[in-house]
Order: sequence, then structure tokens, then C-alpha cells
Amino acid sequence: MSAAPGGSPTTYASAGVDVEAGDKAVALMKEHVARAQRPEVLGGLGGFAGLFDASALAGMRRPVLATSTDGVGTKVAIAQALDKHDTIGFDLVGMVVDDIVVCGAEPLFMTDYIACGKVVPERIAAIVGGIAAACATAGCALVGGETAEHPGLLGAEEYDVAGAVTGVVEHDAILGPQRVRAGDVVLGVASSGLHSNGFSLVRRVVADAGWGYDRHVAEFGRPLGEELLTPTQVYAAPLLSLIRADGVDVHAMSHVTGGGLVANLARVLPPGLIARIDRATWTPPPVFQVVQRLGRVPQHDIERTLNQGVGFVVLVDRDCVERALAELDALGLGAWVLGEVLEESAYRPDPGHEVTRGAKGVDGGAVQLVGSHPGAQRAE
Repeated sequence: MSAAPGGSPTTYASAGVDVEAGDKAVALMKEHVARAQRPEVLGGLGGFAGLFDASALAGMRRPVLATSTDGVGTKVAIAQALDKHDTIGFDLVGMVVDDIVVCGAEPLFMTDYIACGKVVPERIAAIVGGIAAACATAGCALVGGETAEHPGLLGAEEYDVAGAVTGVVEHDAILGPQRVRAGDVVLGVASSGLHSNGFSLVRRVVADAGWGYDRHVAEFGRPLGEELLTPTQVYAAPLLSLIRADGVDVHAMSHVTGGGLVANLARVLPPGLIARIDRATWTPPPVFQVVQRLGRVPQHDIERTLNQGVGFVVLVDRDCVERALAELDALGLGAWVLGEVLEESAYRPDPGHEVTRGAKGVDGGAVQLVGSHPGAQRAE
């Protein structure tokens, strides 16, 4: 057998893949994963597949499985720039578990995938530690995952993360457009910050302004990078408690992610109904105001990109609004009345404000965002 060009043998390690580092990363993450378990999980970390005992589903009348997959997007670039990797897992888990909670599903188990240019065991363990902590917060088991080293495709300091979750809901308890009625009230649930959407816009604004992530921003009371890395709020457990609370009748919910408040709300409304949302009911937190002012971002554009301080929307029967707000407060979530649902045929749209119908391929209802935020100046 002839030697590789230059006379030196070619090995997997010389190609840039360190199998031993991968094994060390698994050893370091085991303690974290052990905290993100449920009694239904069978076996341990390191198998070819994660196992979950589904026998409890046999006691349900008509169990429906719900699944979602997502990533964190370019927010990982900020984590890499700051060399802080223990919070990005909350962003990943929030993106997937809170999507299935929209239909009323309880998240059961999750798997993750990390692609990197070079396996640094401590960094991988920090990422997985955040994922495991967020899964524990959501009441979801982390049953496995994969770490892949891609030298030549990703830089040594670069990585990306993705994940998938599976949950379950009774068929007759599925939330969605089929339950929404004219007269329903729209509640906004506060976000913890930017969450994990719109960071391509945010990073561009910051770069064009010449700001560094270590810059202290008076409005935040801390460095810019720390503010931008604020973990995504994981809503799954408290919102499931809200759904199950006595005296609360939740008809639909919407996770405010890519597309912003209007587009995501329109997805859970049936044709023929319109939600009128009033900006005067809340003020976007400072991070949204700073990004908009710094980049002179038009109002329409920022509202279609960032959550503007509304991380989730809950549509409830008018008769239980106060009960729902009290329950959300007790669960530690700030919430308020955003607006109401009306028959579109009897609705006169406010002039000067766009009406959005359907979104992301869904032939749904309509949403009109009206008014101005308190003390805010609209940038068109």
C-alpha cells in the first residue's frame, strides 16, 4: 500500500476529527442530561436511539402526537463571539417545545443535534447543559442527540444547533382556529427579550453602528452582548397549567417567532374573523427600541421581524379574562389584554393600518395592528 502524498499516513484525526474529544464531551454532558429526565425514559445516554415508554398513552381516549423541529439561527454567532454557551440551549428548547404547546400538547421528549468545526468538550457540555436545564424547566426529557465535527465546513470556533421534540394531546383538547369565536379576548404574554428570531437584522444593525458586544448600553444597564444573549422564555409548563386551570377557557394560542406578532396570530384565526390589536396596550422593552432607533428600522419591518415584547398570545373566552390574567400572574408570566376577535364582515378597518390575512401558507383569519405604543414615535 502506498503512503499518502508527502509520505505521512492520513488519519481521521489529521483530517480534523477528534473521536476522543467527542467521547470526552459525552462524558461531561451526562450529569446535565441526567437532570432532564422523566420516569418514562428507558436506558441511558450513548445508545443508538433514545427510548421512551409510551404505555401511559394507552390510558388516553385518543392520543395525538405533536412534533416540532427548529434551530436557534444566527444568535449562535453572538454566543460564539462572547464565548458563552450555557444559555443557547434555552433558545433551542423554547423554539420547539413552545411550538407544540400552541396546540395544547405536553412535550414528552427531545433530541438535539450540534454541528461544529472542532469538538471542544467543555463547550459542547455547556451547550448540552443549557438544553438539559431548559428541558427540565419544560418538563420534557432529553433522550439523546448527536454531536458532529465538520472540519473544513465550519470554523474551529463555529457551531450550529438544532432539535426536535415530541409531545401528546387528547384529540378533543387540541387548541386552534376551530375553537376561536368572535368576542374572544386576545392576551399578550411578555417575552424575556429578543428570544431567537430576527438576529440577522439585529446583528446587521449593531455592525453598521460599529458597536461591540462589550459596549455598555445605558438603557440595558449592562453590556450589549449580555442583553442580546438573554435566554428565550420557555413557556411550556406554565401555559399547560393555564390550559388545565379551573375556570379558564383557552381557545387558541400563538408562539410569536419569525414573522412577528401579526403573522403568527393570523395563523391561529379561522377565516372570517379578525383580531384587532392595539399597540397602546404595551410598550416594547428597551432592547427593541434601541435596535429600531439605532438602525432606523421602519415600524412595519421591525414588527414583522422581532416579537416587540410579546412572546406568546393566548385567546380566551371573554368571560374568563380576569381569571386567566390572575393565573398567568401566579405562574410568573406578565400578561395583559392586547385586543379582541371580531367578525370581519362587520369590522371597519382603521385607515392607515395594514390588515394581514393568513400567513406562512395558512388560509387563516385577519389581524390589524392599530394605534401607537405609549410614548413611541412610529418610524415608517
